[in-house]
Amino acid sequence: MRMIGPSIRNATGIAVALMAAALICAPGSSAQYQQQQQQQQPQQQDQNKPPSLDNLPANGAPPPAAAAPKPVDPEEEKAYKELTDTKTDDADKRIQLGEQYLQKYPRGRYLEQVYSALTVAEEAKQDLPKMYADADKALALNPDDVTILVLVGWVIPHNSGNDPDAESRLDKGEQYEKHALSLLPTLQKPATMTDDQFAKAKAQAESQAHSGLGLIYFRRGKFDEAVEEFKQSIAKSETPDPTDYYVMAVCLTRLSRFSDAIDAFQKCAQTPGGLQDRCKQMVDQTKKQAATELQAPK
Repeated sequence: MRMIGPSIRNATGIAVALMAAALICAPGSSAQYQQQQQQQQPQQQDQNKPPSLDNLPANGAPPPAAAAPKPVDPEEEKAYKELTDTKTDDADKRIQLGEQYLQKYPRGRYLEQVYSALTVAEEAKQDLPKMYADADKALALNPDDVTILVLVGWVIPHNSGNDPDAESRLDKGEQYEKHALSLLPTLQKPATMTDDQFAKAKAQAESQAHSGLGLIYFRRGKFDEAVEEFKQSIAKSETPDPTDYYVMAVCLTRLSRFSDAIDAFQKCAQTPGGLQDRCKQMVDQTKKQAATELQAPK
């Protein structure tokens, strides 16, 4: 993955945490739970849909009868269960099973979940063209797939350096992360999770979404906005990503906020990893810069 610097944030791991948390009907949770969600979803959508003219029958006619649910195909259920039972770190196997499912069941019951699973696995393999394509298909079926919104919105700015479609992708990434952040507070805790597990899963997703927005704004030279997003990403994470500290510090130097930049570089330097030495060097470099340039007023 092309990044500003090495990162300890495991994008796939965060996506998997979301799926395992059953925040949305996505691969990685149990087949039984997902089947229950499939059965409950139409009723829940009808209850949650606000009144509108679009929902009223024309000329007082009775509303059309709801479409009958698709009959359950035991072979399809078996194929889908094999995918969801495969360990999330076995990306090759999940891709193989997902593609087999799509080939055999092009109009299957679990298309959105399979496209979502493929997106996560393809990100792990760094097959970005396929990841973007399958993410589009997943979101076409479910625009509120929080797992995919957060993951793809975060991946886009990390890989925009040589992307000829960088500007349009950054627009898309910004939309994805903002939409995810609007959805996360409204998610209902599943019965299979404790309050603590649910809170941690949501905080982790919020952290990654703010991190993605921070890097998008950095790419566009919106350093003030980037700093605010990185602050929120760091505040939401139990183990802040040193890349967030590093890019935030770079933004702060561009804003001539040298003391804040030094503090961010120092926190980055405290985390073992690929950025540690660079951040130590940047602490010294920024101190020298602060001695010769005017500090921006706070």
